[in-house]
Parts: sequence; structure tokens; C-alpha cells
Amino acid sequence: MRVVISLKKIVKIITCLLAFLIVGTTLAGCTNVRKRANDQDNWKKIEKKKKVVIGLDDSFVPMGFREKDGSLVGFDVDLAREVFKRYGIDVDFQTIDWSMKETELRNGTIDLIWNGYTVNPERKKTVAFSVPYLRNQQVLVSKKKENVYGAKSMKGKALGLQSGSSGYESYMSQPKLLKNYVKEAVQYDTFNNAFLDLNANRIQGLLIDSVYADYYVAHEPDPNSYRISDVGFESENFAVGMRKGDKTLQKKINVALAQMAKDGTLQKISNKWFGTTKMVPLKEIENQKID
Repeated sequence: MRVVISLKKIVKIITCLLAFLIVGTTLAGCTNVRKRANDQDNWKKIEKKKKVVIGLDDSFVPMGFREKDGSLVGFDVDLAREVFKRYGIDVDFQTIDWSMKETELRNGTIDLIWNGYTVNPERKKTVAFSVPYLRNQQVLVSKKKENVYGAKSMKGKALGLQSGSSGYESYMSQPKLLKNYVKEAVQYDTFNNAFLDLNANRIQGLLIDSVYADYYVAHEPDPNSYRISDVGFESENFAVGMRKGDKTLQKKINVALAQMAKDGTLQKISNKWFGTTKMVPLKEIENQKID
């Protein structure tokens, strides 16, 4: 008995097989990328190239942002350059989509996330962190004319958030503090764009890092037209994020930060940008266990 298979069926079978192979290859590729990120120590490669790539949002004042002439400046920019200067390694800063930062890190596009990066339990699942070096808190910024004094004042109003930020994560995970009062939440790629909408009254509040809020408002033509309110979110720590496999890189950064806390360099950089009030106490940095 002959079995006749039509051309249409053959094409369908081949298509299914190709789809299966593509999915299988993609899954295997993802597994390999994840395994490499968790297991591979890249310090020797970085040391040989004498270059480390740092991903950042280049509009995050005062941590890392562009001057009018396009030059990159900021607290974290100075801090990173000083850390790697001590190892004879150049820093290549790469602007990234902040909502894709962990993906960029895992895929090897960047070596570090260093730009006001908050330590939290969710991120610890996929990212290794340095010792923390700066305190931060999520605060609510509004124009005084809106009469916003805290979370309850946002009832029926629109709130701005940065996509992929720790503020957004806190907003979603702790709805009783702010989310339950807000009528509408609008996500932005950068805080600069969010401030444009705040000033144009398209949103009435902005949940933002206190380091950014303090610096931005202080440099506005009329700082007194803004109000910065505490809505109850716990304080956070900024640290450097890296792949879990990069144990040597983690140790090198930790050692350098401890040295800088001890020799006064960290204090000097902090004073340049915003004083000492937000720094993790120097003794905490010096005394933290360096694995």
C-alpha cells in the first residue's frame, strides 16, 4: 500500500520541524547566556583589555548625566573612574535603556550597572552587588500650587514614574503607601521627561529618587515652587551591580571603595556633588566583610 503525502503536508511538517529547532536553539542559547553570567569570572579579560564597560542612564542627575557640551559627569561617573584608575583600567560608559539594564548585563553588552542602582531582594536574584556606598529614598515631588503634601493628596491625580526604576518597583509592591490613592500612573524612560510633564501640569506628582529630586529642584530657576514629600518608603542603598560570576570584579570594587572611604577620596567626591548627608557612613563601608 502506498502512502501519498501532499506537498502541502510536507511543507507543514518542515515548518513545524524548523519552528521546533528554532525554539530549542533559543532556549538553549538563553540557558547558556544565563549560565555564563552566573559562572564565568571575567576579570582577566577586563584586565587584559584594560577596559570595563558600565551601563547607565545618562540623564540621572547628579549620578551620571550630560553637560550641555555632551561631556558625561556625575557622582557615580567620578566614583567609577577613581575605582578603576587604581587598577590601571579605563572606563567606557554606555548609555542604555534603563528598563533593560539587567538584560544588557546578563548578555555581556555591559560589565556593570553603576548609576544610582538600588539594592533590593528582587534584583539580588539575578545580580551581584558591591558594598553599598550611598543612601537614597523614594520621595514625591510636586508643584506647590497643586497642594500635594503626601500620598493622600494624590487622590484623583496623575503620578509619574520611571520604567524599570526602584521607585516603580516600590510603588507596585507597596500599594498602600501611594498606589491606592493615585488615579493614573504614567511611566517615563527618563526623569527629565517626567519633569517636563510635571512642569506642564500633565502629571501632578512624581515618585523619584531623593538624590535626583534634591539636585534637580536646587538647580531650577524657582526651587521654591516645588515641594518634596516623604510618603513612607524605606531608605535604600545604592551599590554597583554585576554578573554573579564576576567574583573577582566584585572584590576589586569592594576593596577600592573601602580604600577610598579610608583615605578620604569618597568624602571628597561626595562633597563635590551633594555633601555627606546621603553617604553610607564611612565606617560601615570600611568594616563591611570583603569576600
